[in-house]
Amino acid sequence: MTLLKKLKIAGALGLAGAGVVATIAGTQALAADPDNHAPGKAVAGDALVGAPAGKDAGAPPDTTPGLVPRNAQEAAIERGRYVAVAGDCIACHTAHGSGKPFAGGLVLETPFGKLVGSNITQDVKTGIGSWTQEEFTRAVRQGKGKHGENLYSAMPYNAYAKVSDADMRDLWAYMKTIKPVENTVVANQLPFPFNIRLLMVGWNWLFFDNSPFKPDATRSVEWNRGAYLVQGLAHCASCHTAKNLFGADKSETLAGGTLGGWYAPNITGSRGGLHDWSVEQTVEYLQTGGNRISMASGPMAEAVENSTQHMSSADLRAIAVYLKSVAGPAMPARPAPLPADNAQMLLGARVYEVNCAACHGSDGKGLDGLVTSLGGNSALQAGVASNLINAVLRGTTPAITHGKPTGAGMPGFAWKLSDAEVAAVGSFVRNSWGNAAPAVSAASVAEARKSINAPAKLKFANAAR
Repeated sequence: MTLLKKLKIAGALGLAGAGVVATIAGTQALAADPDNHAPGKAVAGDALVGAPAGKDAGAPPDTTPGLVPRNAQEAAIERGRYVAVAGDCIACHTAHGSGKPFAGGLVLETPFGKLVGSNITQDVKTGIGSWTQEEFTRAVRQGKGKHGENLYSAMPYNAYAKVSDADMRDLWAYMKTIKPVENTVVANQLPFPFNIRLLMVGWNWLFFDNSPFKPDATRSVEWNRGAYLVQGLAHCASCHTAKNLFGADKSETLAGGTLGGWYAPNITGSRGGLHDWSVEQTVEYLQTGGNRISMASGPMAEAVENSTQHMSSADLRAIAVYLKSVAGPAMPARPAPLPADNAQMLLGARVYEVNCAACHGSDGKGLDGLVTSLGGNSALQAGVASNLINAVLRGTTPAITHGKPTGAGMPGFAWKLSDAEVAAVGSFVRNSWGNAAPAVSAASVAEARKSINAPAKLKFANAAR
């Protein structure tokens, strides 16, 4: 049955809108209170785990590092630990500053309401201590809670369906070792009709692909390992693929998407993506949080800090090899850069010289591995300028990694720069040093300032000093 036909039938059943109401596109976290299943209540499992590869279900041979185990059970636990780290479980299941790993409580603001990360410790009352391995596996790969209730698709089970049986067994072995923490997290705050879980039946029928990972026999083991990680375990498409009206992935996989005011850039091998990045540069970025071209910021910095820096070099290389092979969409013709005597460019040059040049340099080259290079930066020249606007308004916090333990942060300039000044400096860096991209509008800055609750420019602040 074609998708179009499914949509028509779903519309007749009143289910076509279900995907929107039950989906928070590209987000990962939700759930709480496994014993309370009233509409709108979060259910343990709504935001469970992702994982890297294992040895069965078509997955290439495991190359993950680990401690030397004393027995088979310890070996399984260590492999499961790696799976949890690579899946970045801790990011969605730990409230900031709580000091309680995996105990839930992280609140995510979404267009559909507030979602809360679940407690996935072994606490019987408030966590998953009463769950069986089968229930856990069903939640991760099928989007079903302990009692068969539908989980919201913000828990990316659509990707986790590709997790191998071996990885699921190992992940469960590790999760059983997590110290129980009694922590009842608040319920999801989703207004009607977004709080109706039954609507997920329609979304699953239309968009859920539960097929396991299938290796490509014409490709190398390394390529297949990367495909296994990217397509399922690392669930890269959750952020880096644009969503349709129903919150499901569009066809242009990994070609860029938006998430919480940030733009997850194109990571295909196309000109607008990783075309100019070498495999080694991609590995360096994932391992240390930056390279000479770009530094991770926002949600990606958190992903590097919590997850990818702890993955094996072999796995990161496999990811890079696979991503470089993904064909991206046809790119529009490169625009002509704004002329240097353009009024916005002239203002932007003044703002840049006073506020930015000390770190990024008058030549835009930054500091290798420490401060982002602006010239030739493909992400900076993306059609969407939200990351640049966010960085200027609220600053950035670098990923703290073993490779770069003292990454340079960037202060926010919302207090000092007006919307017009932020737009001007944004347009300047997007059209200098060989760059060429559409101008940034003051209106888009004003919208971003409001959405992230950034302060207005102080009356006494002067961008020129």
